[in-house]
Amino acid sequence: MTAYVALLHSIVLAPGRRVVMSDLRDMAEAAGYRHPRTLVSTGNIVFEGPETPTGDIEAKLEAGFQARFGKAVDIMVRRAEDWRKVAAGNPFPDGEGSQVILRVMRKPLVPAALEALRSYAAPSQRLAIVDGDLWIDFAGKPSEWKLLSALTTKRMGVGTLRNWNTVRGLAELLG
Repeated sequence: MTAYVALLHSIVLAPGRRVVMSDLRDMAEAAGYRHPRTLVSTGNIVFEGPETPTGDIEAKLEAGFQARFGKAVDIMVRRAEDWRKVAAGNPFPDGEGSQVILRVMRKPLVPAALEALRSYAAPSQRLAIVDGDLWIDFAGKPSEWKLLSALTTKRMGVGTLRNWNTVRGLAELLG
């Protein structure tokens, strides 16, 4: 069995209605995955399953989510060893845990993506691409984060954001 991390892009079903984590765990189990565990209520699942291409797992979980909750959602999956590498690769370990953000990408970003984002970033904000995923040290008040408006699926491709505290917490949950 291989351990995996799945990150849902959004767990908001409708205004005022969110996915309950126990329902998310049940969905993963119904899809055939073992020992599903969640971390905080933001759509993070750790589970075990047979060695399978992550794209196949993403498709299976997305179909399961659509069937169970009636909404399409993008889900990014990483093997446990790959997630540990992501967590170890934080280029801004000196940043505030809730202000250092990782955008986990379905398809790796190319270095040119940084240049396209710099015009949205404040001078104090740091950006880096590590193994195709985008790291940002937002540094400052959320109300000053103009960069967030540039981090859309339309501009960047399919991906989802997690703060450094969550990235680290998922790595710890994997053991």
